[in-house]
Amino acid sequence: MIDLIQHLRRVKLIRYFGASVIALAADMGSFLALLAMGAMAAPASAASYSLGILVHWLISSRKVFADSVATSGLARTRQKALFVISALAGLGLTFGIVWAGDTLGLDPRLAKLVAVGFSFSVTWLMRTHFVFRVHA
Repeated sequence: MIDLIQHLRRVKLIRYFGASVIALAADMGSFLALLAMGAMAAPASAASYSLGILVHWLISSRKVFADSVATSGLARTRQKALFVISALAGLGLTFGIVWAGDTLGLDPRLAKLVAVGFSFSVTWLMRTHFVFRVHA
């Protein structure tokens, strides 16, 4: 059992999923708080997603992709910029899906959950293949 747990800790997708769960908790917690304060659904979704971006970078760069994080200089700046671009792609998806769901009269929390799945998939692919790609 211990061997299985150690193996799972080495699987990058599982670590990324864990980082995403923590970032999602920050995102959804702030999203629900903003809705409770009367904020409009789509802007609240964008603001909360932005908090999730920060949380995700902190975890991803230290625990998920630590073996491929640029250490300093232009390479590190480039990597941060690509991370932000991937996050903006996820943000655009999230905003659009929540806006569309809200416009159609769906519960914004349900629309946000749908957006989470799409955003997770797109950002995982972008971060794995572009942001934290290991150069041979």
